[in-house]
Amino acid sequence: MAPFDPRDILTDELLERFRERAAVHDRENTFPDDDLADLKDAGYLAILVPRELGGAGLGLTEASALQQRLATAAPATALSVNMHLVWTGVAKVLDDRGLDALRFVQEGAAAGEVFAFGISEAGNDLVLFGSDTDAAPLPDGGYAFTGTKIFTSLAPAWTHLGLHGLDTTSEDAPTLVYAFVPRSEEAQGRVVTRDDWDTLGMRATQSRTTELHGAIAAAGHVVRRIDPGPNPDPIVFGIFSVFELLLASVYTGVARRALDVAVETAAKRRSKRTGLAYSQDPDIRRRIADMALAYDALPPQLDALSRDVDALADHGARWFSLLAGVKHRAASTAKRIVDDAMLVAGGSSYFSRSELSRLYRDVLAGLFHPSDPESAHSTVAAAWLGPIEE
Repeated sequence: MAPFDPRDILTDELLERFRERAAVHDRENTFPDDDLADLKDAGYLAILVPRELGGAGLGLTEASALQQRLATAAPATALSVNMHLVWTGVAKVLDDRGLDALRFVQEGAAAGEVFAFGISEAGNDLVLFGSDTDAAPLPDGGYAFTGTKIFTSLAPAWTHLGLHGLDTTSEDAPTLVYAFVPRSEEAQGRVVTRDDWDTLGMRATQSRTTELHGAIAAAGHVVRRIDPGPNPDPIVFGIFSVFELLLASVYTGVARRALDVAVETAAKRRSKRTGLAYSQDPDIRRRIADMALAYDALPPQLDALSRDVDALADHGARWFSLLAGVKHRAASTAKRIVDDAMLVAGGSSYFSRSELSRLYRDVLAGLFHPSDPESAHSTVAAAWLGPIEE
């Protein structure tokens, strides 16, 4: 079998189209419908779906490589489709462990359905361990969700929203409920998307706020009911592992693009003082070497951890610190690399028309995604030092 090559799915021609559009969508604050259509045609929405269900049958390892490549051209497109891939990735993680609760997600993705990620809530630093959204049980086994979700990427395009809420009325309450609600005629008025996405960077994700007013998840789309708080349940591991690894992949792709642009710019710029290309300047060479040294560490880490998830490796209690760590390193390293690329390129990169200017704004979003720096350090400290003594 020939080794996997991301270029077989994301061709150079396709990436160049994405790159050209990215500047327009960033400037106009619009969703990349054209990118999503191209990705659908390329079978990208089903890369993690088994072949027997109509997908490409790839693993998280290959998905990470693809997301890195996509992010070199259009970071916001990569970040938005990331949220769909999270759910198909969670479906794979569960399926690999003998749980088929998300089979409908796999089948839907193969049929062109778009799944969005509705977990984030304003002020809820519990993230997966709690929710301010009310999950009211229905007589038929379904749930009605009322609350507000923020940073809902793919807002103009999603057909199903995967979310969680807190059931406080059932006999075993309180219980966290994971389920999926549709965007359909029946859901009108129950699911409201605000047009409120006007941000510094990652503008094309259109990660708008979603209001839920009794939005109904059918019984067959209620996938998990678990205790609040830290929980070893497979859905918690699935979401955390796939989310962190694919998120880190996007920012690693941003870092790679910034490094490539810096190298290209250094070759083109010439010093008035020496007449030589900046690529011959010792200070520029050292700066780019530092960028490359930092970048080179990221893809192997992503590859190793993604393979471990695919292979059902057992890192025990260290899993969460490893995953939080790779996301934190990718986001913070990417930011430093973009900073240095701006210095290599000089004042021209300060203009908004510059690709580096866009990358500079886009990379900042990585600091806010879970696990943020504080959460990552807390998780890693607990893994190495144990919990804080009461």
